[in-house]
Amino acid sequence: MSPEKILEIGVHLIVLFMVIPIHEFAHAWSATKLGDDTPRYQGRLTLNPLAHIDPLGAICMVLTGFGWGRPVQVNPLRFKKYRKGMALTAAAGPISNLIVGLVGMIAYKIANAAYLSSVLSSQYTNTEPLYWITLIFYYFTAVNVGLAMFNLIPIPPLDGSKILSYFTGPKVDRFIAQYQMYISIAFIVLVFSPILNAPLSWLQNIMMWIMDKLTFWVDIIIKMIW
Repeated sequence: MSPEKILEIGVHLIVLFMVIPIHEFAHAWSATKLGDDTPRYQGRLTLNPLAHIDPLGAICMVLTGFGWGRPVQVNPLRFKKYRKGMALTAAAGPISNLIVGLVGMIAYKIANAAYLSSVLSSQYTNTEPLYWITLIFYYFTAVNVGLAMFNLIPIPPLDGSKILSYFTGPKVDRFIAQYQMYISIAFIVLVFSPILNAPLSWLQNIMMWIMDKLTFWVDIIIKMIW
């Protein structure tokens, strides 16, 4: 196994124990703010990884880079508007990943600038630590963005299905409930197959490009410093 692959798996573990808890906490926090205290009563309004890790989702995260946490249970009857409350609660997770990914992009740009500067400067002889730090931040950003795109897929139990339900009607809800078992099997097959690789990579690259443009001010500051 190459050092890059080992590093990639290490970043997946960081995401598993740091970012997925943020993702699930975002669900719990948004549900609470919208009037449902169920996540608080169930101990999900916390950043403790042990409260959020799902065994199968954790395995998928480590092996494929795409995974999920233990779903936050909510009582939609406590929302003033059922579909809007569910959609906002669901959207909070991927949004949290994009925010963390944006922070990762800033850190990556700073680390990359420091690495390139050290390579060009005669004051430094060992640039390898900065190289690996830069790579860690890049993988960290890419995995967060990929996790957000993955969770936006409109297939239960992913967040995208709940967001989609805001725009669909009860017939679609009944269809999903009726064929839940078959949908779950199809979902697992999709996760472990290469079918999703191309579309998710395409979406991930677009979002990475957007984040690069949103952090243009970091490039300006870096040029002023270095």
